[in-house]
Amino acid sequence: MMHDHGGDMAAQMEADMRRRFWIALVLTIPLVVLHMPSWLQLVLATPVVWWCGSVFLVGAVTALRTRSLDMDVLIATGVLTAYFASVYLTVIHYPASYYDAAAMLVTFVLFGHWMLMKSQRGTTDALRALLALVPPTARLIRNGQETTVPTAEVVVGDLLRLLPGDKIPVDGSLVDGTTDVDESLITGESRPVHKTTGDTLVGGSINASGAVTMRATKVGSDTVLAQITALVSRAQNSKSPRQRLADKAAAVLVVVAIGAGILTFAAWTISGATFLTALTFAVSAVVIACPDALGLATPTAIAVSTGLGAKHNILIKNADALEGVSRVRTVVFDKTGTITEGHPTVTDISPAPGVSAEDLLRLASALASQSTHPLSVAITRATPVAPQPASQVQNIPGLGLTGRVNGSSVILGSLALLDRDRIDPGPLRAVAERLASQGRSVTYVATDGHALGVIGIADAVRSTSAAAISDLTSLGITSVLLSGDTTATAERVARAVGITRVFAEVRPEQKAEYIARLQREGQVTAMVGDGVNDAPALAQADIGIAIGAGTDVAIQAAEVVLMKSDPADVAHTVRLSRATVRKMKQNLAWAAVYNVLAIPIAAGVFFHSLGWVLPPQVSALLMSGSSIFVATNAVSLRFARI
Repeated sequence: MMHDHGGDMAAQMEADMRRRFWIALVLTIPLVVLHMPSWLQLVLATPVVWWCGSVFLVGAVTALRTRSLDMDVLIATGVLTAYFASVYLTVIHYPASYYDAAAMLVTFVLFGHWMLMKSQRGTTDALRALLALVPPTARLIRNGQETTVPTAEVVVGDLLRLLPGDKIPVDGSLVDGTTDVDESLITGESRPVHKTTGDTLVGGSINASGAVTMRATKVGSDTVLAQITALVSRAQNSKSPRQRLADKAAAVLVVVAIGAGILTFAAWTISGATFLTALTFAVSAVVIACPDALGLATPTAIAVSTGLGAKHNILIKNADALEGVSRVRTVVFDKTGTITEGHPTVTDISPAPGVSAEDLLRLASALASQSTHPLSVAITRATPVAPQPASQVQNIPGLGLTGRVNGSSVILGSLALLDRDRIDPGPLRAVAERLASQGRSVTYVATDGHALGVIGIADAVRSTSAAAISDLTSLGITSVLLSGDTTATAERVARAVGITRVFAEVRPEQKAEYIARLQREGQVTAMVGDGVNDAPALAQADIGIAIGAGTDVAIQAAEVVLMKSDPADVAHTVRLSRATVRKMKQNLAWAAVYNVLAIPIAAGVFFHSLGWVLPPQVSALLMSGSSIFVATNAVSLRFARI
């Protein structure tokens, strides 16, 4: 059964953060807007600092125990400096205090972290809703009897019955019957996919037409839906290189904040300022040096970006990959199943004079429908009507098929099969040679000793491949085709989609070496593939991108998974990555400039000669305003065009 304890915990944590924020806000407002005695301010500020802000204080204690200085330590430093300075002033009956600054700091930091959690949970909720589409029960066939059981009790190997309109409970394979399946919830493909015996079924998709039987192959956390949720969750919780840099900067800023406060107090005291003036400047310097914006700069962007990617069926496994895609300058595409459809498709129908293409295809499919050979399957799929009945169908190994249709003898196969029966293809021979030179597999159709036509079959280029290559070119990225096929076939496909650099006749074990060759040329590479033999190359590349319809091995070796199996999504991924990195840079630059300017301003370096003092309350407001700016800038990623 697919449990989502992580999602429940995230929801509880967000609810707790939201509750703390609202309580802090209610208690902080009177501190800011009303003039009241210090002891009453102490009563209002204490629960804000010690309960509402305890998440940061506990985090700071934990960090100090492990001898590390992080953002929690920085926040705790600013809050406690303002709070304890105020307590001291209250004890000595001084008429001023900074309780409002301490409370404001806690309140706005809570708000920033609540917004971060909300951004992360928006994606989590969408994925949980996807998981909820798995039906609670399944029709189990056991000992020939059909019973309804909870989906959680289905195990690998169980036979399940599906009726039209049923949601598929677990991942599996079709063992009896044919049907159309709506997989739009998983892949984004709006058209139903025709399924026959042996085809894969994905849990959560909808059986749109036939009554069929399936065998469960993956259940619980192993299903595609559960893995999607796990992937996005891991990506949101991982740290990018820029976030790790921000964490290191936080350790330095703790020292800077404390040092700035001490130096500011000492400098103003030595210069002859009053105790209150020196303390005010010192507290302001410490409070404003708390760059919660730095802590929110990258995780908010990552949360929004991974959610946006998942919405477009692009799964990015970790923050390193999200950032790394932006640096890619060369994309290597495996041919079969990536640039092409991955299965033979009828591309050319050339009938002899006096024969229609429809009649030729109908006659060919009468024999082809009796065979499971890939070329026969391609002909059957290309025929829009039900095949005619055929009798005495024989498979001639390596040559083709023979049989009888409507009382006539029919041949479907190679030129050698025609030669065996002494049938002259006539002008069709030149047509066949031309198709063969273009990389097509050629099948002749003949009846009663006369050649009726030629059918060309090839692994068809995906309809979106050419546009995908053009899109990448517009982004300044070079595309390369990598294939084990003959040079003629690989170059034909490359020309069709606009790729100029081709590596052909590459054995599976050589693919990773070709990626390494590009890397030695100084290219930051991404590899796009879908097969078992692509896994080493996916791992070798700087970024591995797996087509979602590919094998589990390929998906496990990749950092990015394109669930729609559409090469056009490679460019979408690049745009998403570049937009995310751009937001990260903007946020980190803002946080850095803010601190460089804010600390000396708060310390009174620039404006004290004009009689202007920056109160700690204003410092807290400026600090929180910086955090809100960063969070808002990151959230604007939702509207990015990818």
